[in-house]
Amino acid sequence: MCRLLGIVSSEPTKFRIVPQESTRNLAALSRAHRDGWGLAVYEPSAASSPAGDGSWRFDRTSACAPEDANVRRLASGRGALMLWHTRRNSTGVANDLHPFRSGRWVFAHDGTIHKRDYLRLNTSRRRQAELRGHTDSELLFAYLLTQLDLAGVTDEHASPATDDAIRDAVRRACATPNFGAANFLLSEGAALYAHRSGRTLFLLEREPMDPVRPSRQSRDGTVVVTPWSQNRRAVLIASEAMTDEPWKAIEERRVVRVDRVPSPKWRPLPTA
Repeated sequence: MCRLLGIVSSEPTKFRIVPQESTRNLAALSRAHRDGWGLAVYEPSAASSPAGDGSWRFDRTSACAPEDANVRRLASGRGALMLWHTRRNSTGVANDLHPFRSGRWVFAHDGTIHKRDYLRLNTSRRRQAELRGHTDSELLFAYLLTQLDLAGVTDEHASPATDDAIRDAVRRACATPNFGAANFLLSEGAALYAHRSGRTLFLLEREPMDPVRPSRQSRDGTVVVTPWSQNRRAVLIASEAMTDEPWKAIEERRVVRVDRVPSPKWRPLPTA
């Protein structure tokens, strides 16, 4: 089992604060998830820029996060959208690291897929030829990209057609008996899609004038500093409720979309 964290922010943010110093920080949780960690940060050219007007930065390693001296340095970049993944290997090899990338899309997965044959049968030859590792996670990504290709939206900004393609793809896959666990985060820079199936997944909204404190003390005595200004808006999605704030559990087999512009806002996709 792995751990996921996605953040969409209205202002450039030093995302290291959350992975490193939150109450249930992912670096500490990684002691039980020792097979590597990865970070993808989207940096728009301007705060209101849609996807395509910025760039992704990646840091990935097979080292255990709490024992990796580079975690704090590498995870200190600023951006407006982030995907973080810590890995406990169940399939593949140690260097099959998340987040994965194809074109504008990045992807991270938590869970084990039992029905790989279903994914292969419904993944195009082109996308299977792009596979570089041996994980069920990368195969799930290739399957989702195939469905975006078939809908003709792979190279476009997130749209209602993108919503439909992703929702329908996961609905069909998860309806397969004993398919497996398929929590994931998927983004092209303007929107973040989160899906819960077989693992826990939580969502937190931070808005101006909300009860989030600039600093607070965690259960182990660590002082946690939240770097956003009073005007910030943000949506966080994580495998665990990482702080003492009012996290909401995402429903099982639900896809949630978080838009970055004009300001972070989330909504569940219709089930049909």
